[in-house]
Amino acid sequence: MSWTRRLLVILAALAAALLAAPAAQAHEERPVTLPDGTGSVPVYRTGEPDLLVCKTDRADFERRVSGFPDALRERNLKLFERCRKSGYRHLQQAVDAVDRPGMNIAVLPGLYEEEPSLPKPTGECARLKARKSQLGYQILSYAQQARCPHNQNLVAILGKKDLQIEGTGAERTDVVVDAKYQKLNAIRADGSDGVYFRNFTAQRTTFNSLYVLAQDGFVIDSVLTRWNDEYGFLTFASDHGLYKNCESYGNGDSGIYPGSASNINDGYGYDVPRYSIEITGCRSHHNMVGYSGTAGDSVYVHDNEFDHNMGGASMDSAFPGHPGLPQNHARFERNLIHDNNADYYRYVADGTCAKPPVDRGYEEGVVCPQISMPPGSGIITAGGNWNRYENNWIYGQHRAAFVLTAVPAYIRGEEALSKQADTSHHNRYAGNHLGVDKAGNSRPNRTDVWWDGQGEGNCWQSDTGPSSPRALPACGSERGAVSGHADRLVGEPVKLAQLLVCADYNVQARRLPAGCDWYGARGIERIEVQIALTVAVVLALVGGVLWWRRLRGSRLATVATGLGAIGLGLDVAGSTMGLSASYVPALALLLTGVWWTGIGLVLRRERPWLGWTTVVLGALTLLDAVDKAVFVIPWIPLSPAWVRGLLGVVWVLWAVVAAARHGERDTTDAPGSPDAPDAPGSPDASAEGAAPRSAQASAPAPAPAPGPAPAPEGDAS
Repeated sequence: MSWTRRLLVILAALAAALLAAPAAQAHEERPVTLPDGTGSVPVYRTGEPDLLVCKTDRADFERRVSGFPDALRERNLKLFERCRKSGYRHLQQAVDAVDRPGMNIAVLPGLYEEEPSLPKPTGECARLKARKSQLGYQILSYAQQARCPHNQNLVAILGKKDLQIEGTGAERTDVVVDAKYQKLNAIRADGSDGVYFRNFTAQRTTFNSLYVLAQDGFVIDSVLTRWNDEYGFLTFASDHGLYKNCESYGNGDSGIYPGSASNINDGYGYDVPRYSIEITGCRSHHNMVGYSGTAGDSVYVHDNEFDHNMGGASMDSAFPGHPGLPQNHARFERNLIHDNNADYYRYVADGTCAKPPVDRGYEEGVVCPQISMPPGSGIITAGGNWNRYENNWIYGQHRAAFVLTAVPAYIRGEEALSKQADTSHHNRYAGNHLGVDKAGNSRPNRTDVWWDGQGEGNCWQSDTGPSSPRALPACGSERGAVSGHADRLVGEPVKLAQLLVCADYNVQARRLPAGCDWYGARGIERIEVQIALTVAVVLALVGGVLWWRRLRGSRLATVATGLGAIGLGLDVAGSTMGLSASYVPALALLLTGVWWTGIGLVLRRERPWLGWTTVVLGALTLLDAVDKAVFVIPWIPLSPAWVRGLLGVVWVLWAVVAAARHGERDTTDAPGSPDAPDAPGSPDASAEGAAPRSAQASAPAPAPAPGPAPAPEGDAS
């Protein structure tokens, strides 16, 4: 790395450290290693089950199966008779009875509250020594989980290989495993390669319904999860996984979370040998976010629906302790991502989320958002690389179809300067159907792209609608080929300030950051409006005084100052319009750049250094307008906004000093000034043909007027 680039990386890291959000821990787990990849996706097994789980109330059971198709009802009635004699009353009992790989457990229709697992831990289990997470639960080792499986789990599946658990109902809601908000997890499968879950519901936990950890091979098939503080489905540090035909809703984080999926494609470009986890045919709705994944690496997400959440899908590199960071190689295809505009932060503001989970009203539609995120977004990538988003239908978002931001590496606990700008790079957005549903109806997003500006090799399809910035690097006709090239070490300063303010959220403390429209701030309350207004007021005051004291006699300076005032006003107006005013910020920059350039040309005669600095500032501002509205200027490591911002601070101080100088305006050489040669209206020129002052100064002195001769010496009287 060259010294110049090293210095820029340091500056970028410092800027990111100042402006990025403090790290948080949405999901903390014991240290785990990713699987070695030798496993496989398990295959569904038919045939008679090895173990049965049912309740004993015949009348209740017959009522539950009465509406089933005849063949399915008869099968369940036969299984019920067998289960009454040799089956188990609780799922955990059947799991504990598994004594070899490849066994099948059938769970008959009913409500399973797992009463033996519900009580709080006692004895040795109540005295386990383990670090606590930021959310308050203990981070237990595998040995501690095995010793005390129900400290955190209603049903614990530990070290069972190739186990299949299937509900026998007609629908997944016929078999319900209910933690009643008394356990962290409803079902936890830990170190159980080859587990297959099918056709049941898990619900009401203080963390997540179905948790799969450290496994090489799993399937989640036609399972419903709902009403959890955090996640519906959480799979972590796993490989050879498949979600299919699943559903999740009512979760405070995400419905589907494939965190730390096996990082098998690190080092590849867009074309990869295989994906570690596939998600297809699922619907995730009415959550904080439909899909999310810290270090959601090598996940293939296709033919799903993510709707009516606060955000459709999100992947990130923002939380430490997750193997496989930074996030890379997710692939989204043919998904419906629409109408993700829910406002659940209001339940934090009014105190609903401060109540115990059982009293919050999750079953009536309450969701308690666990982390900060921009509502009204389709797909959010917060620090990811080599992701592909192609042929998706993304419509009806009130904020943006795509959000792309970088996350400095120190947020995930890595301090090396060379890594601080290692996200977000080579994300490809191509061939998506933006602002239109599958039937062809117009359902526009408020804007199609919101990008903080950092990254190398990111590209977008050419038919994007309103975006910020308006100019975007275009994807080439072949995968990986990009028309234009951006290589920015740090994002836009105002956008980083927005992210800093908005990320300061804490659901436990009921802290909703002021100044952020994610949480309802409007107009002058918003940080971007406050920044624009502050800059406009300072520049208007300094520029106005400078014009009055030193430049008001110049037509060029007067016209330029007027244009500058319009530009500053447009900048403030554009900030209040938000994402819907894609061209206004660029027009504001254009007019402001003309102002600085114009007055700089006037100032350069009397104050060359200040004048030329002002011209350079104007040129940078015009360059920034081009960068935002025409095309992203390639091969520059920092946006022109950073350079002009820093130079603008110097200019303000310098201009104040120049404007404060006492005495006659020093504009003798300024073009168009009243003191310039041949200036009409000059106080030193006559009305008709009088020579200018310079000519008068060079004319010979007139002869003295005649008068009495001097008296001779000594003859004074």
